[in-house]
Amino acid sequence: MDNANTDLLPRNPTTGEVLPPRAQPGYYPGYSTLSQQRFWDAATHEVVLRRVHQAQPIRFFTPDEARLMEAVCARIIPQDDRDEAHRIPIVGPIDERLASGRIDGYRYEDMPPDGEAHKLGLQAIEAIAQHLFHTPFLQLGAGQQERVLKTIHDGEPPAGEGIWRRMSAPRYWMLLVQDCVAAYYAHPYAWDEIGFGGPAYPRGYMRGGQPEPWEVEERRYEWEAPEWAVSSEYEPLGRGHETITPGQGGSH
Repeated sequence: MDNANTDLLPRNPTTGEVLPPRAQPGYYPGYSTLSQQRFWDAATHEVVLRRVHQAQPIRFFTPDEARLMEAVCARIIPQDDRDEAHRIPIVGPIDERLASGRIDGYRYEDMPPDGEAHKLGLQAIEAIAQHLFHTPFLQLGAGQQERVLKTIHDGEPPAGEGIWRRMSAPRYWMLLVQDCVAAYYAHPYAWDEIGFGGPAYPRGYMRGGQPEPWEVEERRYEWEAPEWAVSSEYEPLGRGHETITPGQGGSH
């Protein structure tokens, strides 16, 4: 494993050693939602297995936009702790939603339609990367990419003024994160990661909040984000920047 790869991995906060990519990150080792597929009805079986075995063609984003979106999503929900075979596709489901015109049924008055917002947002991200680092977003290191995205998270993007006159930066950030999270946690590998029991129809649940017979007990382990990660910073509302000490960033 070369340094370029290990720089992206979480570390053991006690020893400082990198935690290598796993087939199944999270606190539920050995749990598999797919092992319960024999209890699902036909429609559920088809929908869930399609998410695992059938890659969605890119129809909405251009090839260049799709590559940029992949890099953005990789910083919104990093998957460096997953091995290549168990990476969860995020851009494909977002693209499918936009290509099919599927929406939440409402739109904020200071936001364009979702598809337009995503395309404008990618243009703005590229403009911010050039403004801050004079380099395309795709050529930046992961830490620099996070700095670019953080300006939007903070509602203070330093470039793309014309774009931000057409849409709200905080609402675009909310749209971007919401789409990433929805795509990630619709996948059974993510269910395994958080110990979610998966589809319960038609079998149902029986133990009222306690682990079901097919679930496993939580087994936690300590980890911390790479030193360069923006997630290692804590900024209380109404106060200046404050950096927390390693190990206080929460759990994965």
